[in-house]
Amino acid sequence: MKCKEHRYLHVSPLIAAFVIAGWLGWQPAFAAGESKELQAVAQALAKSKLSLFAGIRQASQGSAKAISAKFELEDGKLSLSVYTAEKGLAVPAEKNVLQELSGSPEQDKWTPKVEVFKDVPHVARSAEQLTLMSLGRKSLTAIIAEVRKTHPGTVFSITPGIRNHKPVAVVLIAQKGKVTTVTQPL
Repeated sequence: MKCKEHRYLHVSPLIAAFVIAGWLGWQPAFAAGESKELQAVAQALAKSKLSLFAGIRQASQGSAKAISAKFELEDGKLSLSVYTAEKGLAVPAEKNVLQELSGSPEQDKWTPKVEVFKDVPHVARSAEQLTLMSLGRKSLTAIIAEVRKTHPGTVFSITPGIRNHKPVAVVLIAQKGKVTTVTQPL
């Protein structure tokens, strides 16, 4: 009995942290360094020959479904990264193939490399994104299409999150050197 009590003492604070985070509508915030990085990404978008929308569609072939996507800088160069659940949204994370397709969007054809996640941080993040996308009713491309109708600029990141106990998509848009964050229901 002592082992079980000891185990619960370590699990309880973790559960409490998740409950409080959900109750507060927690979402990851951008630190000062990240906002500078986002500005750099926004400026580099002019080099891309591919939209985020097109990259998501290309990565979502067959049963694979995109669960997040973003443009980012890797070693100072623009890269497009799309996380996918290879077996679709109905297959749980432990039986799915969670992976990242990434590569330069500066060529006429996007030829991403595929990395199947095996490390804990990537598996945890993509499993969470898979869960949130499976709770929602919209695809990432549908959300991008909605955002484009009301917000000018270039969508360069879309990530599932939680707000007020509901799945949402956090969308980053670049326009005239500024980065705007839009939250849409999934």
